[in-house]
Amino acid sequence: MQKATHSITPEGFPVIGLTALAALVFAIIDCWFMAVVFLLLCWFSVHFFRDPERVVPSAPGAGVSPADGRIIKVQPMPDPFTGEPRMCVCIFMNVFNVHVNRFPVSGTVQSIAYHPGKYFNASWDKASTDNERCAYDIVDADGLRWSMVQIAGLIARRIVCRVEEGDTLRRGERCGMIRFGSRVDVYMPEEYEPKVTVGETVFAGQTVLAAKKEQPAE
Repeated sequence: MQKATHSITPEGFPVIGLTALAALVFAIIDCWFMAVVFLLLCWFSVHFFRDPERVVPSAPGAGVSPADGRIIKVQPMPDPFTGEPRMCVCIFMNVFNVHVNRFPVSGTVQSIAYHPGKYFNASWDKASTDNERCAYDIVDADGLRWSMVQIAGLIARRIVCRVEEGDTLRRGERCGMIRFGSRVDVYMPEEYEPKVTVGETVFAGQTVLAAKKEQPAE
């Protein structure tokens, strides 16, 4: 699998380089308006493709957010692999969020399913079934199944997957990104319950999204 840097994600270097070069060229020919435009685009690209380190919770029985953003939905939804209803948490990322995605739990990728599709607003309900998306079937260390889905949005035009089937990742480890506004859904096993609410702001690899249900005392 591909490794990301810890400051700028690799997908950002071509964009940052081209905008910086364009700004330099326009400055050399004294076209200052365009130089400033491309300098601002370069700054935005550096900001968008940033890839900060995160403090990943070490407590057992926890699943973390795979993305930075805002919780827009916490409810049962059909699992992308089985079609069975499972509790799902949906995270919407705007263009100002960090867009590097991370693994919600320590586990192994059983299968990856890519679906080409449309580019509706990622916050709409039909985005989960109609938009371009990439779904991951994950089995955690306890043998429980999770699903994670990267969904392209209105502006997003590329889903980046850095893992392959059979890869084993740690909780909070980088696994890909989506360019320019998007959404990530997490389907959890019935042994877990959500620990976030609609409207809450979350951070990839750091915010606890779900936790194992407490076992009733005997």
